[in-house]
Amino acid sequence: MPLSHISQFSFLVPGNYDDDNPAKGIGETLRLIELGETLGYSCALVRQRHLERGISSAATFLAAASQRTKTIGLGTAVIQLGYENPFRLAEDLATVDVLSGGRLNVGVSVGPPPFAHLIADYVDDAPQADYSHGRAEKLARALQSHSLSERQESGNAAGTQIPRLRPIAKGLSDRLWYGGGSQNSAHWAGRTGFNLLTGNIVSGEDTDDFPTAQAALITRFRHEWAHTRPARVALGRVILPTDNASAATRKRYVDFVASRTERTKSAHGPRRTLFLPDIIGTHADILEQLSRDPVVPLVSEFRLELPYEFQPEDYAQIIADFAGLFPASVNSRPALLSAS
Repeated sequence: MPLSHISQFSFLVPGNYDDDNPAKGIGETLRLIELGETLGYSCALVRQRHLERGISSAATFLAAASQRTKTIGLGTAVIQLGYENPFRLAEDLATVDVLSGGRLNVGVSVGPPPFAHLIADYVDDAPQADYSHGRAEKLARALQSHSLSERQESGNAAGTQIPRLRPIAKGLSDRLWYGGGSQNSAHWAGRTGFNLLTGNIVSGEDTDDFPTAQAALITRFRHEWAHTRPARVALGRVILPTDNASAATRKRYVDFVASRTERTKSAHGPRRTLFLPDIIGTHADILEQLSRDPVVPLVSEFRLELPYEFQPEDYAQIIADFAGLFPASVNSRPALLSAS
């Protein structure tokens, strides 16, 4: 079985909602995470999206999720750091990690984010913004909660204390993940100690073959890893199981996959971006397709990625059907993306 070696399974939710009733959509996404915990998933991750109908504040959303779940890991995939103040973001994430009992995993990316030009007036120094990996390094450094002064300082609280980022979220800096698609990203993540998230989009660089490019990415990351804890890679795939879908739903899934197939036939743009085809079908179909994926044997952590703009009942059906592919021993294993 192609997934028999996978020890940890997660799913990634888009967090869709309607503008006229955002509370309904956000509540449905929270219930989906609760369902994922019941089904035995190790972790639920949420996309962070700005100026769109989706979760714009992952930390706030996951704080709520932490109070409605007990065991499932919670994560982001990914927070675009171009919009963020690393120190303030670190404070928010540390608070969520403490609220969740150490279940948080933080996936980030750098580079110019979408819509950056539209919010320049709201972001300090936006025209000169730093979109380098250094922004992620600042986040990691802040989460380590080192003292920021050699002496006691007076603040708003009674008395004096050593100033440092609080609350202190022990181990969270080891649960940082980078959404990387290029050799440069893999090199940086391995050297700096960020775990690696990779999905159905990579940079082709020296090849137009997606599996070859992704396998090279993972190999580079592990080669560059220079830390005592194990190097970790979580692999994502868009998968649409149809075992318990209605005939109408199956047709919508087929049409959706067909609408995205053309982009997988060639490299795109100056970065030679490659896309992997979505996977659709019954359990048997899915297992057959995954058995032909040469990247799956290279990882032990797997992420089911849910498409944008589906209905809540679609998402529930997809994660329930996919849970039927878990090896029998997965439910007794540690939470996905938790600290090693």
